[in-house]
Amino acid sequence: MSPPVSPGSSPWRRRGRRLLRCAVAAATLWAAMALFYLLDSNALVRTAMLLVWLGMGAAAWWSLREGGRNRVVAAIFGLGFAGLLAGFLCMQPQQDRDWADDVARLLRPEVDGDHVVLHNVRDFDWRSDSDYEVNWETRSYDLSQLQSADLAMSYWMGPAIAHTLVSFGFADGQRVVFSLEIRKERDEKFSALGGFFHKFEEVVIAADERDILRVRTNARGEDMYLYRLNIPPAGLRQMFLGYLDKARQLQRAPRFYNTLTSNCTTIVYELARLIDPGLPLDWRLLLSGYAAEYAYDHGGLTPGYDFATLKARGHITAHARAADAAVDFSRRIRVGVPGDDPRVRP
Repeated sequence: MSPPVSPGSSPWRRRGRRLLRCAVAAATLWAAMALFYLLDSNALVRTAMLLVWLGMGAAAWWSLREGGRNRVVAAIFGLGFAGLLAGFLCMQPQQDRDWADDVARLLRPEVDGDHVVLHNVRDFDWRSDSDYEVNWETRSYDLSQLQSADLAMSYWMGPAIAHTLVSFGFADGQRVVFSLEIRKERDEKFSALGGFFHKFEEVVIAADERDILRVRTNARGEDMYLYRLNIPPAGLRQMFLGYLDKARQLQRAPRFYNTLTSNCTTIVYELARLIDPGLPLDWRLLLSGYAAEYAYDHGGLTPGYDFATLKARGHITAHARAADAAVDFSRRIRVGVPGDDPRVRP
């Protein structure tokens, strides 16, 4: 006769135990990263807390091994994780931090028919990323003169990651760029991982091209591409006002920036869906460096060219660095760009 099988060694129990150990490992890693990015204490205290948490996670994982009998450690770990998760979910974004100069002011729009007044349009003069002249302005625009929108892609961390901006052009020569950005505190640096853990608030910036494009190419050494968007006049107006609606929302209630779900590329996708509700989700919206190719595949860029040609001719980094602070910066960076330079034909 075969010996009786211990309940603790049944296949279902072993499978359940393995799942629990995987859950403990995932919870340990998530909470450790949350603690790393959110703790404001000094490095020694933060390191000590991280080591304690990692030790608790390792002990809970070990206690759930086959043959393990001590479930108290796992229970304590579960309570600790529940407390950390509850604290994380209860965090609230703020408006009144010590913000960095370039995100210190919120965009305040006023719209009366076709007449738009934007308060706090940024027009800094950047000599380097840390040396600049602060200048915020109030500017007026006539929506009946809105005639173009350009997608600017600024690459700062390889081909898969880019910052996405949209520059609107008017018949009178005015241009204004909108960008959803992290609202970093003074002396705070961007972290893509930190953006998953309520590390930053978000802000809509409206800026002059000589500020917001030039700082990326000339002061930060980023690589930039410019693409004319293929959007009808009604769609241009809708997208422009969509940015203003987002700015008003952030005036009323701050929000956390999220690297995955609320960032510089997802806002463009959300506004584009107001024009074309059938636009599908795509992996290239997550790997933002490929967002221009996504736009091309759905008819969103200048027609008559293949994407390789649009990308090659839209590579404006050298033009931007040569133009620098020239008053005709916007014209000079568009030399040879399809849809922007009238001399360029398919």
